Parts: sequence; C-alpha cells; structure tokens
Amino acid sequence: MEFDLNAILKQVQNLQAQMKTVQNELAAQTVTAESGGGMVTAVVSGRQEIKQIKLDPICVDPRDIPMLEDLIVAAVNQALKKSRELANDEMRRLTGGLPLPFDLF
Repeated sequence: MEFDLNAILKQVQNLQAQMKTVQNELAAQTVTAESGGGMVTAVVSGRQEIKQIKLDPICVDPRDIPMLEDLIVAAVNQALKKSRELANDEMRRLTGGLPLPFDLF
C-alpha cells in the first residue's frame, strides 16, 4: 500500500481550514440556560464565552445573596455544558464522527 504524502498534507490543510470555519461559526452561535425556574439566565457562545447574564428582579434580595450566587453559578455551568455539546456536535459533523485527539478549546 502506497501513501501519497502530498495528498495527505492537502487533506490536513483542508481539515484545518474547515476547523477554522467551524470555530468562527461557533463564535457566532449562542446557547441559553437558566436556573431557579428562570430567575437566572446565562447566554454563552459556542466558543465558551459568557455573553450575557440576566436576573429576574424578583431574585435580587439583598438578604439572600448566597442563593443568587448559587443560581448564577448553576445557570453559567449549564450554559457552558450546552456550549461544549454544540462544539462537539459541530466537530462530529466536520469529521464525520471520526474522533480527534484534541479539543477545540
């Protein structure tokens, strides 16, 4: 069996270009997650960047800051998880399900 190194290098270059495109697409996409029945909402990009945190005014009680902090952490963690799932789905689409030995981020 012969290998055409030039053909393999060209495929790698094509894959790198496609990965860059996917990374740019992910940067433009967002996922949203909430906690506390919608009292706290987190919006995260497909590149794992927090874009927005929204608080329902009802949950802003100066006497219960620890609860609010917990709700924010829960919403952000959910949004980050969804963002990772989005990135993984995009990479599986790009690679046809072929597992790669590296992460996008």
